[in-house]
Amino acid sequence: MAALRAEGELVEVEVPADTYLEIPEVHRRVIAAGGPALLFKNPKGAGFPLVTNLFGTKKRVDMAFGPRPVQFVERTVAMAHELLPPSVGKLWANRDWIQQGLKVGMKQGSKGPVTQVVDTPPGLDRLPMLHSWKEDGGHFITLPLVYTEHPDNGSHNLGMYRIQRYDDRTTGMHIQIVRGAGAHLHIAEERGQDLPTTIFVGGPPALILSAIAPLPENVPELILASLLQGERLARCDNPAGPHPLVANAEFALVGRVAAKERRPEGPFGDHYGYYSLTHDFPVFHCDALCYRKDAVFPATVVGKPRQEDFFLGDYLQELLSPLFPLVMPTVVDIWSYGETGYHSLAGAVVKDRFPREAMVSAFRILGEGQLSLQKFLLMTDAPVDLKDFRATFEAVLARCDVRTDLYVFANLSMDTLDYTGPGLNKGSKGVLIGLGEPKRELPREFRGELPRGASASVFCGGCLVVGGPPFEQDPAFAEQLFHLTDWPLVVLVDDAEEATRSVPRFLWTTFTRFEPAADIHAQSTAHRHHLVYQQPIVIDARMKPGYPGELFCDPDTARTVSQRWKEYFPEGGVEMGDSDVGHLD
Repeated sequence: MAALRAEGELVEVEVPADTYLEIPEVHRRVIAAGGPALLFKNPKGAGFPLVTNLFGTKKRVDMAFGPRPVQFVERTVAMAHELLPPSVGKLWANRDWIQQGLKVGMKQGSKGPVTQVVDTPPGLDRLPMLHSWKEDGGHFITLPLVYTEHPDNGSHNLGMYRIQRYDDRTTGMHIQIVRGAGAHLHIAEERGQDLPTTIFVGGPPALILSAIAPLPENVPELILASLLQGERLARCDNPAGPHPLVANAEFALVGRVAAKERRPEGPFGDHYGYYSLTHDFPVFHCDALCYRKDAVFPATVVGKPRQEDFFLGDYLQELLSPLFPLVMPTVVDIWSYGETGYHSLAGAVVKDRFPREAMVSAFRILGEGQLSLQKFLLMTDAPVDLKDFRATFEAVLARCDVRTDLYVFANLSMDTLDYTGPGLNKGSKGVLIGLGEPKRELPREFRGELPRGASASVFCGGCLVVGGPPFEQDPAFAEQLFHLTDWPLVVLVDDAEEATRSVPRFLWTTFTRFEPAADIHAQSTAHRHHLVYQQPIVIDARMKPGYPGELFCDPDTARTVSQRWKEYFPEGGVEMGDSDVGHLD
């Protein structure tokens, strides 16, 4: 925070403000305007100050990590090729890189700042956890760093699973599928044992990035944290539990996840821009609260993109992208789109040296850790910048043959936070491939006929967006668009003008509101157990019954924050953004 103060990137809020809805709305309005980090010095009813929006711009993410981690990873990938076969000369020429590698790891001490105060009972009601949205089930730790160890070999996992406070010593723990803590808990529960667990809050920024990194299951996150900060990670003895503690964390909640115990958790307004609903999840029992004498509680607020998690997620992709070709040789580049919640859409540039080699890459990507949760995958061998979504989309649409290049895989697992499927963690996946030279000139202007009451807007070459009636009124309306054969892809939405207002808005509206097996429509025939589709492919991305509600600030909170804005920022200089739009338009 000292560095942020020096750069004018931190503003202190002296007046009391409520962790129930008020502070989260202040945060959302500030981040929507690209504003500073916020230190709330007097959160109502709490015993500690609260800081939010630490990583809410690219500049602040760069300040937190600097160029060294990316440079080190790029150099590591290069060394994997250049040092083979190894020789004394090669090793000597790269001794600076080897010296950096020797700094990676952990160091153990008896005490650390995090153990300056140890409270038993923990008194979790003193922590300024946030109740971010009106329909949320309670107050949550939104930047938790959940540390567990394998019951057999002691290998560790550091993950970020939201924590809902039930009372002053118990919480829910939203452990999702394809997460390391879930594997550890599964083993412990099979033996009828509780799982010792520590929840860190705050500390080196590298911990947060490591906890959300999609690392393979057996790669230790604390090693990545050490690499990111350029030195060994300091740990200290735990006065209340079996795990070593991260010495420089602000807080450590020490306890256990009880075997076979489940309680309702949620709802929670999440980073897809909708509520995730109430389901039974594991329960964490806190035995002790360890913290610094001057501890500050860090938090974030998630909602419609782009929020703080977007800037961290994109930095993480930049950091890890050089590694993908090393572990997946047929994949040249890969990018997940944060505007879709990251797991709803990814694009990949792949090699296609023999017929359908691209599908080798597709199966490799969809079988790799958290990448396996991707709902839809766009693939091409064209030399395109995947961050430029319009260019990527057009490259695929110009090259795909929908008769052979669209694959839909039903009855699979899906991200826990995606409610477009038939049930929790259930859904399907789609892969669309566009290879070789362009097969068509893409249409860029619409002149055709539409059904009565429909409207149309062109998003990009080859993609027509049609606004139609609500799904409840006409579930089969997509079939009335099959005559638009000039267009490879038609996206059916509730409001075509709004959906095409910007690239982020199109990504969010389209890919968070459809499930491939249920909502892709086209005329088709079956050949060799493959559906041969006819152009156009119609994606029905309208809101549907059973989808959770879109996140909006409630009127009372919006009015309170508007009225108090000058109280929060009496010196001015902090712009008030539109939290309901965020960065979508």
